[in-house]
Formats: sequence, C-alpha cells, structure tokens
Amino acid sequence: MTKDAETRKDDLRTGDSFWLHTPRITPPAGPMPARSGWDAVVVGAGISGALVAEALSRAGRKVLVLDRRRAVRGSTPASTAMIQHEIDVPLSRLIRQTGRARAEGAWLRSVRAVGDLVALTRRLKIDCDMQPKRALYLAGDDMGGRGLKTEAKARHEAGIACEYLSRAALRERFGIDRTAAIVSDASASANPAQLAAGLLAAAVARGAVIAEGVEVTDMAELPGGVALATRDGCVITAAHAVFCTGYEFLPSMESPSHEITSTWALASPPRVTHPAWLDQFLVWEASDPYLYFRTTPQGRLIVGGEDEDSPDRNEDPALLDHKAAVIGEKLRALTGIEIGTPAYVWSAPFGNTTDGLPIIDRVPGHERVFSVMGFGGNGITFSMIAAQIVAAAIVGKPDPDAGLFAFR
Repeated sequence: MTKDAETRKDDLRTGDSFWLHTPRITPPAGPMPARSGWDAVVVGAGISGALVAEALSRAGRKVLVLDRRRAVRGSTPASTAMIQHEIDVPLSRLIRQTGRARAEGAWLRSVRAVGDLVALTRRLKIDCDMQPKRALYLAGDDMGGRGLKTEAKARHEAGIACEYLSRAALRERFGIDRTAAIVSDASASANPAQLAAGLLAAAVARGAVIAEGVEVTDMAELPGGVALATRDGCVITAAHAVFCTGYEFLPSMESPSHEITSTWALASPPRVTHPAWLDQFLVWEASDPYLYFRTTPQGRLIVGGEDEDSPDRNEDPALLDHKAAVIGEKLRALTGIEIGTPAYVWSAPFGNTTDGLPIIDRVPGHERVFSVMGFGGNGITFSMIAAQIVAAAIVGKPDPDAGLFAFR
C-alpha cells in the first residue's frame, strides 16, 4: 500500500454556521462494521459523498460511507447553499478559455443538474427547504454592462434562457443601481446540512452503512478491487472507492489548475425587512471578490463574499467580525437592506479551478478509485454532476459528459 490515500487536513470551518443549529442534520451512523467486500467505499460524508452514496445505493450497490469526522459536520455546513446553474467563470469567458463545445457543454450540464437535484429531493421527500429560484447576476468591477450583454448573447446561443436588463430596467424592477444585469432561471436554494443528511438517510434505508471517526491512510488497487487501510489498522476491501473529500484532497490530485481560497458568510436574524422579490432570487455580482445573497423561508438573509486567495485566512477568528461588517455594508449599499448584528458568522476554505469547472475523474494511476473536487462556488450543483458521472462509471454506463470535467 501507499500513503496516497492520506488526504490533506484542514480546519473546515471557523465561527458558527447557522445550519448547525437546525434540526434533521444527523443521519444514522456508527462505528466501522465488521463486514468487508463492499461494492463501493465513499470517503467523505458531506454533500458530495451523500449524493454519490445515494446514486450508488439507488443503483443497487452495497455502499460504505466513511468520514474522519461526524457525518455532515465537515465543510457542508459552511455552504450558503446558493444552488446555481451559473458557473463562476462566465460562459463567454469560458468559451475563450476552453473552446465552445466544452464551455457550452459544462454550462448546459450545470443547468440540468440543478433540475435533477430539485426533482431528486422531491422524489425522496427530503425536508430541507429546497426551493427553485431565479438568479440575478449584476454587473460589477469584473464585468460591466457591455460584458453582460456579450454574456447574455453567449447563453442564448448555447440554448440557456436568460434576460439582459439595462440599467434603467434593473432599477425599475429591482431597485438596484448597476449598469446592467442578467436574470435567469434554473437555480435553487436549500438547507445544505438537511439535504446531505436526507440523502445519506435514503442511502442507509437501501442498505448503505455510514461509519464515523474512520480515517483512511493507505490505499492499494488490486486486480479486482481496492484495499483501503485505516489509521486504527483496519483494512477494507471494495470494488471501487470514491474520495469526496473536497479541498482535503489526495496528494496525487494536486494540480496547478487548482487552488484553495478562503470565504466568509453570515446569517441574519429572522424576519429581516427586505424586498418581496428577493425571496424568489439568488443574487450575485460580476466582481472580485463578489457579494452573494439570498433569503431562507424563515426570512433570514444568507450573505457571503470577501473571498481571499489564501488557504488559511479563513482560520483566523479575529477576521470574522471585520468580514461580517464589510459584507453587511456592501449589502446595505447595494440594496438598502439593514441586517443589524448577524445571528451567525462563519468562514471556510474551498477549492477553485482556473476554468471554474470541477475535477471529476479517476485518480491518476488508478482505474477503480475516483476523486471529486474543485467545486468553487458551485459546490452542490457540481456535487450532483459528480454523483451522476461517478455512479455511471461504476455501473458500467459511462456518462457522455465525463470528459468535460477530467483531471487537469
């Protein structure tokens, strides 16, 4: 065996996430079971691992989910759960970076993934405040009015519905003063911890097992499967392994196209006064760093931003109040919304790629080991795509879009 399975370690959250104070976020889990010989071992019990486990268990596979922490207590509660079809790199820019076919294919798959996730949540009857929403993308210092007009044209040509708004139209409909905006459908929001717990519970109901406090350190690929060794000396065998560990990635997945970034977020007190239209929208801007926000059904505002190109700035608790104040002031200046003292403030790292597309692929040098990572601001949407692609590969029906998200 090798140490290739010992993933990097990070402080996944600093501060206090609102989602950890909500019910239904603990799936049925326990210690390592005695049996072995699984069809698939999923490493990581966050939203990515939950979606992969659900997809594989639905396909009739025997699934073991492992996490070195408690299930749904890693990076998933740090999400703002802005489930967007819009990728961090605009379509018009991505076409220049990667070519039209790949760019349009990735954006179209993202649109489809949001719809698939909403339908899956409804089908499984997961109580997680899942709400289909529209998106309002505002001009900013990274892309102004002309850039957004070009972006809207690129989306229309790809078959993605959207509406370009001039400054006057934006002010009339939304009361926001920016040079332009794009309105689009095919987004959603949810409670990410409840969503992940519900997906894991569905997998457990089909026979999957969740083992907490289990750290995988060694890995070897065998002629007919994979052997994983844990820190406490246990060896697990399976036909396949899927590492859903996000930015705590395998050493062999390190790449110059991937970096770790810090972000901050807050939740307001409930019932904050806000315009009625906001309950139907996710809002973000074409700026660097960009502000993003949405509401919950309880009338809280979930707001994030102030990202920094640093893997560890999020670990500084002294920054929480400062970042929250900056985020709150940006929201007030843009919308007039006064949130007062935030009820919860937190920060976290996340993985970015230079093209904004996730990495969903076999680990280099392995046929039966997969890794999913580099989700940027589209963690839940890209997790859905990852679950579909990985599950298809494991059941022997390769996804035609798999090449769009290959390791690079």
